[in-house]
Amino acid sequence: MLTLEFSAQDLAMTRFACSPLWEVTNSVQVLKEPGEHAVHLPWVRQARARLEGVGIELLAQLVPVPTVYTPDFLTPIPLNFAPTVEEELERLLATGHHQVRADLDRISGELPPLVAEFRNRPAAGLDRLAAEVLAYWNAAIAPFWPRIQRLAEGEVLRRARQMSTGGPAALFADLHPAVSWERGTLRVAHRWFRAERQLDGERGLVLVPSSFAWPGIYSQTNPPHQPGLVYAPPGVATLWEHSTPVPDGLTAVLGRARALLLTELDAPASTTELALRTGLSTPNVSHHLSALSGAGLVTRHRAGRSVLYVRSAVAEALLAASAGT
Repeated sequence: MLTLEFSAQDLAMTRFACSPLWEVTNSVQVLKEPGEHAVHLPWVRQARARLEGVGIELLAQLVPVPTVYTPDFLTPIPLNFAPTVEEELERLLATGHHQVRADLDRISGELPPLVAEFRNRPAAGLDRLAAEVLAYWNAAIAPFWPRIQRLAEGEVLRRARQMSTGGPAALFADLHPAVSWERGTLRVAHRWFRAERQLDGERGLVLVPSSFAWPGIYSQTNPPHQPGLVYAPPGVATLWEHSTPVPDGLTAVLGRARALLLTELDAPASTTELALRTGLSTPNVSHHLSALSGAGLVTRHRAGRSVLYVRSAVAEALLAASAGT
């Protein structure tokens, strides 16, 4: 059990972030144990083909299964909302050699050969690791990054709406079955980890939605690192689907294209993402979304450089009624 004690200032400074490096490390675990991450099997099949001939031996040795501990320098909590993979790799390469050794010394048991060499030669190890991560990213994550990023951005938007009606504590509601919040204390049930931490009142907690974290939840609370909690956002199960069943009743009322778009908005999405999912042209999607917005069935929200569309409460009720017919 991990117990985090919050002050009012800690809660006020709690924020969200997306992390390419967390998606890399979590997805390596998925590749090693695909049976434990069944919702990602469509991605596993494509990623394995794309990774043929790509050398990631050091990266693979640094990411154990089952996951007891992954070195903190490989999974830094982001400093801003949406860093690029290049920005996170720059931060990785800037890791102090003493920090590399300190994190590797937290690994229980004998170090794998390449990890032991890394500990002895941190500078060369960081260069090799960064190169492997970038090669892995380009082959296995980059082709799918837009949809992964949209899911994370949609989750942040959903949590913000939750907080607007339920207060700051609503941030942690239904975050994960292992998470509970009561009177300024966040508890996370962990199989391998037990600790009590009091946040420092200066940085708060960073919540990092990560598609490849499913079905687990991960924390980073070791000083001097920024405290963070990494979890899977809702909608992961539909991430690799190419089509969504559309209720016939909804199609009869709205027409096939608008019913399809409304059904696809289980998680907030952009016009481009909806076009990729549905096969409709981007101008066509934009036209139909404008009509749905005018009817009060979707709302628009800006998230960084993107505009995300979200189903309204009226649309939710309409879909629920259609599914029941």
